[in-house]
Amino acid sequence: MAKTYTRRRAIAILAAAAGLPLLTGAKSVGRSVMWTGQALGAPATLILNHRDETAARRLIERIVSEVSRLESVFSLYREDSALAELNRIGGLVAPPIELVSLLQASRGYWEATGGAFDPSVQPLWALYRKHFGMPDADAAGPSRSDIADTLSLVDFGAVKCDRNRIVIGSKMAITLNGVAQGYITDRIVEMLRDAGVTSSLVDMGEDRAIGAKADGSPWRIGLAESQDSGRPDNVLEIVNKAVATSSASGFHFDQAGRFGHILDPRKGHVPSLYKRITVVAEEAATADALSTAFTLMEEESIASMVKRRGDIAVDLVRLDGIHARPGSSLG
Repeated sequence: MAKTYTRRRAIAILAAAAGLPLLTGAKSVGRSVMWTGQALGAPATLILNHRDETAARRLIERIVSEVSRLESVFSLYREDSALAELNRIGGLVAPPIELVSLLQASRGYWEATGGAFDPSVQPLWALYRKHFGMPDADAAGPSRSDIADTLSLVDFGAVKCDRNRIVIGSKMAITLNGVAQGYITDRIVEMLRDAGVTSSLVDMGEDRAIGAKADGSPWRIGLAESQDSGRPDNVLEIVNKAVATSSASGFHFDQAGRFGHILDPRKGHVPSLYKRITVVAEEAATADALSTAFTLMEEESIASMVKRRGDIAVDLVRLDGIHARPGSSLG
C-alpha cells in the first residue's frame, strides 16, 4: 500500500496564514482560544475569539462532544456507526436525522454534477484498495471486467431515503467522506453562532469562517497540493465563507502514485485533470462536495456550473502548474 497523508484533503490553515502557531488541545493565544484535534480521522482546528475565555473553553467542550456524536453517524471506520450499519445490512429504520439530511443534500449534488459526486462509489474504492493490497498486484490496476462488475453497484439513484428509513441495493455501500467533514464544519458553525460567536475559523476537515478575525481583517487560508507542502501556492482571504480543497495526491493506492483516491463513479478509473481544486461557497458541505466532483469534471463544465449557481467560486491548479479560475471572480 502506498504512502498515505494524514488528511484526505490537501488544505492547510498554515501558521503564517492564520497568524497563530499550531497547538495541541485548547490553548489561549492572545485574544483567541485555539483547539486542535480530530474529526472523522482528519486533523481539525478551531480558532475562537471570545471575550470570556472560560465560556469559550466550555463551548469547545460541547463542540468536541458534538463532533464525536456525529462521527458515530458518519464514520466508515467505526463498526458501531449508523453508516457502517447501513452498509452492513443494507437498510436502516428510524435513521439518525443527520444521516437523512446529508443523504438528501448529497442527492442534490449528485444531480447537479451529472453523477460526478456519488456517495455510492464506495464499492469501487474497495475494489482498488483490495487490488493494490495484494502482494502481486497488477500495476495497471483492476481488470476492466472487475471495474465493470463493480460499477453495476454504483448508482446513487437507487438509494431510497426518508425520515423513516434508508434502503440501499444489495452489495451497495455508501461513503460520505466527500461531504461529511463539510457537514460537521457547518454544524459547528451553527452551534457557535447560536452561542453568539461573531469571530471564528472552524476546520473540521474543511474550513468555514464566522465573520473576520478579532482585528477585523479577513481570515487567510493557505492552499497547497498536499499537507506536506512547505508553503501555499495561493492564499485566500475569506469572511463568512467556506473553503474546501481536493487533490488526488492526498492518497494513492499504489506506490507509483498513478492511482489516487478520487475515483470517477461514472467510468471507474482515476482521472488526473488537476493538481488541486478549491471551492469557495457559503457552506462547507457544498464546498466539500463540489471540490470532489470538480476534480472529475472538465474546466468548461466547472465554469458553466459556477456561472449557473452564482454562489460559488473556484481556484484550480492544472497539471502543468498553471492557475485557473473557471467562471469565477475570486479575489
